[in-house]
Amino acid sequence: MAHPDLPAEQAYLDRAYERLETVRADVESRLKEAYRERGGTFQSYTERDIKVRHSLSRLEQLELGREALIFGRIDKEGESYHIGRLALSDERHEPLVVDWRAPVAEPFYRATGAHPMGLRRRRHLMTEGRRVVDIEDEIFAEPGAAGPAEAAGLEVLGLSGPAVLMAALSRAHTGRMRDIVATVQAEQDEVIRAPLAGTLVVQGGPGTGKTAVALHRAAYLLYTHRWPLESQGVLVVGPTSTFLRYIDQVLPSLGETGVELSTARGLYKGARPSPAFTEPLEVARLKGDPRMATLIERAVRQRERALRAPVQLPYGSLTLVVTPEASERIVKAARRRHGTHNARRRIVERLLWAELAAQLEVRRGSRPGPRELAGELKARADVVQLLDRMWPRLSPEELLHDLFGAKPLLDRAARHLLSAEEAGLLYRPRSSSPVELVWSAADMALLDEAYFLLGARSGASLEDDRRARAYGHVVVDEAQDLSPMELRMVGRRSLSGSMTLVGDIAQATGPWAPESWEDVVRHLPFGGPSKPGARGPDRARRWREAQLSVSYRAPAEVMLLAAEVLSEALPGASAPEPVRRTGAYPRFIEVRPGSAGWGPVLPQTVEEELAAVAAGGAGGEDGNVGVIVPPELLGEVRAALLASGTSFGEVGAGALDARVSLLALGDAKGLEFDSVVVVEPALIADMAPQGLRALYVAITRCTRRLAIVYRRPLPPALERGRRREMTPRAPS
Repeated sequence: MAHPDLPAEQAYLDRAYERLETVRADVESRLKEAYRERGGTFQSYTERDIKVRHSLSRLEQLELGREALIFGRIDKEGESYHIGRLALSDERHEPLVVDWRAPVAEPFYRATGAHPMGLRRRRHLMTEGRRVVDIEDEIFAEPGAAGPAEAAGLEVLGLSGPAVLMAALSRAHTGRMRDIVATVQAEQDEVIRAPLAGTLVVQGGPGTGKTAVALHRAAYLLYTHRWPLESQGVLVVGPTSTFLRYIDQVLPSLGETGVELSTARGLYKGARPSPAFTEPLEVARLKGDPRMATLIERAVRQRERALRAPVQLPYGSLTLVVTPEASERIVKAARRRHGTHNARRRIVERLLWAELAAQLEVRRGSRPGPRELAGELKARADVVQLLDRMWPRLSPEELLHDLFGAKPLLDRAARHLLSAEEAGLLYRPRSSSPVELVWSAADMALLDEAYFLLGARSGASLEDDRRARAYGHVVVDEAQDLSPMELRMVGRRSLSGSMTLVGDIAQATGPWAPESWEDVVRHLPFGGPSKPGARGPDRARRWREAQLSVSYRAPAEVMLLAAEVLSEALPGASAPEPVRRTGAYPRFIEVRPGSAGWGPVLPQTVEEELAAVAAGGAGGEDGNVGVIVPPELLGEVRAALLASGTSFGEVGAGALDARVSLLALGDAKGLEFDSVVVVEPALIADMAPQGLRALYVAITRCTRRLAIVYRRPLPPALERGRRREMTPRAPS
């Protein structure tokens, strides 16, 4: 039976969309007028540019695409507000739609039966395009009154709007993350609306919505702190370029388009890592070690050195001499000054001119001006060579090329810091030029560290500004996988320590898998636990932790299997509580011994999963399947799918745009699919250094179905799950 208020809500939604079109037409008209303005003063040009930028920004905010304009309503005593994606007023400037980030909208996400926050009713609108298809009400007439969540038996999880939530969770996936603005739950909203100051760590297991929450937090902070964040900027750091593409539509759908997205290694704007270059695990781990910061600092200091022997400089009929003692005074004086290494080269030059001018005053009885002397000597090859011996201008690439390619330099910098074996791991033969040197992913943090010590090689440029840019707020996803050196690189991008780190310690799979968030935060420049009662700047520079405990992604049938894996991967850790059951238990498909490759079993399994998600999908989409494999099997699996005629996409070739995505495990981090096919879990479990945690990641990427295809014996945790699935179940 249709809700009695459905016609009224439809009429209100129609009115809101009509007003939206009117506002959009008005903004487009003002934009056209601004473009038509010609001539005038510099001030008029500036004013025109401001009008154009403002109009374009407003048009971006008004572009909703297929997303709903209004998704909720709250009723208080004598007043009500419709909650939506953006603020909209009627012709009399009365609120028609309240932005979901506004303080008045907070009860829509936070109110409970025990704490109604002044609400009499919370209403969720389910829409398809511009049509209201259903309404779900929660009544708060009396303190503690039961609403739909309690009636659905979900009160333990503290969920609101369960029907709308379940409808959203049942929608098929399209290869892009959707926003969750209409279904944000109370524990998520608490994170989203947390204060700007300081570092917030969000611990959440797979499917708890931590990525979506972090992005909604960025949108909320930009709304609440428009000044200064609009000028300072917000940075979102993700684990892979595939992941960034997966999330790139979330913030625009929330009306925010000025946020920069990057991987951690992409923060360094100079050299790029070679995709084909992999280095041993022990080398990658060493390059992530925080001791590398000291090593690089020493390497820079080694290049600030006094002369070992006097240097003679002809000057007319005279010969000027720069002694080791004089050069040592100059170097020591320059080291005491503030600034980067390359910037202090000018100080060395000025002190050298002063030293030579003093000699001329003694020899000739007159002292030339520093500018006059610099003009005569600065371009001379012998003077340039002298300065380069004392204080060379260096790029990060040149510094590391020299350091790693010269054993004496490396041994000296590593003395009492690294063992001889560790220093040997860093050595690599010199190339003919730093430009030809192949860099690894782990090198990016070292190059970035070097850049912030060295500074611009010559005069600062736009590229140098981009390299050194810091932001008003930084969001880091999958933060548990960053090495200490990468954390230092990310931390430097925060102007004041305002950061949001999201991740899951149990899903840490990198060489530096931490045991706690304390192990992560201590490598940030503003790290350190909050002191009780701390206020002001001290409080702003501390960190706090929030927990997300409910999984909205994988169903209970899959999370039960995941919990078995987690109990071995990280004893004592607990998986998040799933919100739903689907009745689809994980499938285990064994490839018989002696079979040639992975066909036809694997392609057939993929086709079966495609058919299953299409049959059970919602929202008019067919759904998608992710095939997750150990890196060493990627070629074999690709060949099997090609031989069967299965259409699929891969990383770098539209993996997210295809119904079937073939991904190595490392590229699947942070992604989700309607169904996941995990290939050869034994190989994943054996992967160094955190194989079982990696397996935990792989099997929790699905929202509906999980299939496991294997030839080798299953890891014990999965074998227990397989045997449990073979046990007959009583009818539910």
